[in-house]
Amino acid sequence: MKKYIIAMMAIVLFGSCADQLEQFSFSAISPDAIDIRDVPAVRNGMYNSVQNDPTVRSFILFDMLGGTIQTNSGTSRDLINATLSPLNATVGASWNGYFSALYQVNNMLAVAERFPEAELASLSKGEAHYFRAYIYFCLATRWGDVPILRNNTMERVHRDPIADVWAFIEEELDASAALLGNASSYYYVSRGAAIALKARVMLSQGKMAQAASLAESLITGGAYRLDTFERIFRDASDTETIFAFANRTEESSINISDLFYTYGHPNRGQGAYKPTPETIALFADEDKRKAISLINIAGTECINKYPSGQTGRDPFIVSRIAEMYLISAEAQGRSLGVERLNELRRFRGLADIFPANDADYLTAILSERKRELLGENFMYHDLVRTERAKEELQLLDHQHVLPIPGRELQLNPNLVPNPGY
Repeated sequence: MKKYIIAMMAIVLFGSCADQLEQFSFSAISPDAIDIRDVPAVRNGMYNSVQNDPTVRSFILFDMLGGTIQTNSGTSRDLINATLSPLNATVGASWNGYFSALYQVNNMLAVAERFPEAELASLSKGEAHYFRAYIYFCLATRWGDVPILRNNTMERVHRDPIADVWAFIEEELDASAALLGNASSYYYVSRGAAIALKARVMLSQGKMAQAASLAESLITGGAYRLDTFERIFRDASDTETIFAFANRTEESSINISDLFYTYGHPNRGQGAYKPTPETIALFADEDKRKAISLINIAGTECINKYPSGQTGRDPFIVSRIAEMYLISAEAQGRSLGVERLNELRRFRGLADIFPANDADYLTAILSERKRELLGENFMYHDLVRTERAKEELQLLDHQHVLPIPGRELQLNPNLVPNPGY
């Protein structure tokens, strides 16, 4: 994939790290000042912004809150409590980063509308609709009610109801799918990426029939196939990835590996987080995912999906076909979905299972999602959406959403806090 070129008119430059809902004229050159030749630069800036602005921990936040990892000096519950604070730096950086990226995406849409005859205008517009849906999925699953910004504004906005946010996400994905086809590589957004994200969105809302149908369309469509973890997570060309951020070393600040590897690894790392004993116990010796998912470094178990350590960057996968197998299996229910679950398990070296009741089946699905998607930003939302977070994570009622950052509440009195924080 070609290197992103961040042209000045495509960058959102902020005077501070807060107040991301108010972008003044000095923050970026207006789309009105851009001409048709700048469309590729704005597009490159959009990709870069969505990849980098939310900061590295936003890509593993649902692992941090989902009970699958812990710090070296505390339990997973300690990590959850420390993170779920209005003053927590990760919470604030994620909020700021998503709205920073949204500003750039909205700029892209405005430019594409202004120059519909530009060579990349239609493609860029489809990608921008996808990214806007992706950003709002991240916002909704973290904070619930959030402001819907179809255009950049200097107004002090209010939060919109979560039902309206979900409807907006669906609308954006439909618009994206209508404009996109196949991509030149899975480091660019495609129609398949829009369908995959919509399957996740439908599952999140409990719209099971739609979720299953969308997931099945990708499983049976022939464009994507299950592949080995060695190919998926060692930056080889694989058949499973639908969309991923490339995180090229020279352009990316997203170094997940540095957070997972200890300094004892040949590629070094700060070892901020490690898998919990319960997570380690999920992986049987015959599980073909184990060696790539976990590695023991001088007696410490580390997550091994991101291999570069401090020597470089690794791609972050947004969607891959294995998730579609798990969505289909869950959405179809025990009697119809178990074959999809077992198909994935067999490919990963595990025996078939046949849970006796629906509760056990959901437990099996969630356990398989932990094994398959460890370190890929799923588990907290999985437990919240299935109403298991209170039991499994010992969450308080208000901890099923994140706190609105305290700085944002100070700057915009129209942003009411989430109850309990």
